[in-house]
Amino acid sequence: MKVLATAGHVDHGKSTLIRALTGMEPDRWAEERRRGMTIDLGFAWTTLPDVGQVAFVDVPGHERFVTQMLAGVGPVPATMFVVAADAGWMPQSGEHLDALHALGVSDGVLVVTRSDLMDPELARDEALEHLAESSLGRLPAVCVSGATGEGLDDLRAELVALAGRLPDPEPDADVRLWADRAFTIRGAGTVVTGTLGAGSIAVGDELELGGRTVAVRGLQSLGAPVDAAAAVARVAVNLRGVPLEDVSRGDALLSPGRWLAAGVIDVRVHPPRGTDAVGKLPSQVMVHAGSAAVAARVRPLSRDDAPDASDSSRTVRLTLREPLPLRPGDRALLRDPGAHAVLGGVTVLDVRPPELRRRGAARARAGELATSDGTPDTAVELSRRRVLRAADLAGLGLADPPSGTPAAAGWYVDPEHLATLAARLPELVAAHAAADPLEPGLPTRAAQRGLDLPDQRLVALVLARCPDLVEEGGRILRPGDGGLPTAVREAVATVVADLAEAPFLAPEAHRLGELGLGARQLGAVVKAGELLRVADGIYLRPDAPDRAVEVLATLEQPFTVSTARQALGTTRRVAVPLLELLARTGRTRHEGEGHTVRS
Repeated sequence: MKVLATAGHVDHGKSTLIRALTGMEPDRWAEERRRGMTIDLGFAWTTLPDVGQVAFVDVPGHERFVTQMLAGVGPVPATMFVVAADAGWMPQSGEHLDALHALGVSDGVLVVTRSDLMDPELARDEALEHLAESSLGRLPAVCVSGATGEGLDDLRAELVALAGRLPDPEPDADVRLWADRAFTIRGAGTVVTGTLGAGSIAVGDELELGGRTVAVRGLQSLGAPVDAAAAVARVAVNLRGVPLEDVSRGDALLSPGRWLAAGVIDVRVHPPRGTDAVGKLPSQVMVHAGSAAVAARVRPLSRDDAPDASDSSRTVRLTLREPLPLRPGDRALLRDPGAHAVLGGVTVLDVRPPELRRRGAARARAGELATSDGTPDTAVELSRRRVLRAADLAGLGLADPPSGTPAAAGWYVDPEHLATLAARLPELVAAHAAADPLEPGLPTRAAQRGLDLPDQRLVALVLARCPDLVEEGGRILRPGDGGLPTAVREAVATVVADLAEAPFLAPEAHRLGELGLGARQLGAVVKAGELLRVADGIYLRPDAPDRAVEVLATLEQPFTVSTARQALGTTRRVAVPLLELLARTGRTRHEGEGHTVRS
């Protein structure tokens, strides 16, 4: 099936032309038929030789319904542009052409209607001049009369040729069906219609809608029930258990787990028709993508007075009021909500852009995007992002990286960036050792922060490429790390020498301070096994408990604290916590007011 959208000024005969081509009534509502104008999207179809079915999305031509027009044109690749012979080019003709140009629509056919009322050549030539200024270029033109049928056979022939020029669909692609209508049918429930531009849908499929999983209860294409429909097709999807208020125009039915909800996007803005430069954008715009229309805040990625401010394209960041399922390469349109004017088209470049926190970050980002055309490329995206979540590949429209690409914990890492990180990690370890010699080894979490990695488990991927580093107990060390600094080791040697003469006479706090042994130094000394911490402020040699037991075993059992103090040649300050330590470790036991060495 081929799908075309009409375009043109109100009351130029678009609906009449479709009726003549298809024999169907595209104006769905009684109000539309009463007023003689299309105010919402209409649909009709016919069968043409060699190409099969061709469906038409009949869009409203009145300026008040331009958002409905954009909802119909957004997902459709070609247009049937209509101009009346007796009216010629009109304001809404221009606005419709501006929209088609902004969306990058590049093929179609010009139809001059009402050729029975006036010589169509003037209207045709004028319209062709306007079309030539847009992405449509020089289109074939056909002059017809919907009333008499004159020229309809020529138009059908041009439509066959147009259908043959349209790109082949991708039936295996991910589904993104933009909803242009939603309604209920008694006994069936909620129905969503739209143009299926890629992929396929079948009865029983599960799709995503607004972050929830929904099931396809029934399916129609061109008014007939079908078990499955493949792109390109006009479809009506009956959803099981979905209230009508949960879906509206602009929502999208998606292949589960294959799309990212983009709330902030970096885009390239293309100039509107008739100019070679992008003008200054307002701070707030309306973004039209598919059938969706979402307000957005604009942040230029370079100053308006920068040398490239008047270039034929410009990169900006859009913060969307509501996230949309977008991918790099998508086309969208910007409208000024105040002036109701088309500001230009955009190509989506990134749907997961980095935050801009530092001074100059926006301009640097503009430089990064200068050569991007939005075409998804796994190698380019991985090189630019450096670290990419495997689950985001599909959402970005990317294929899996080549076999052997560094990967861990559900992430891919650019090989060149990994080499840079592997050179950086030893520097971080060395810097940590120099800044904090008493704390050997860089904590793994600190390594993650220093390497700016999104997941701590990726540190192991970097460490595997650093043969001179090892990980022990959650810390990354160099060979030889873990020893005490020279000054601390010399101070400990002095303490040990003092204890050689009086092994149980622990140095006082002022003595430890004189030697430069503060709390952190003593903690490192104890951790290294050079001294034993008996209690706060009391440090002895590591073998002090064993030697104390040897001395205490020579006393009459049980013995008192005073007797133990005298035998050990120390003070009560040391004797009491030392006996408590011996009791806790099972070397002595309390008996009344005395102590006994266990045999």
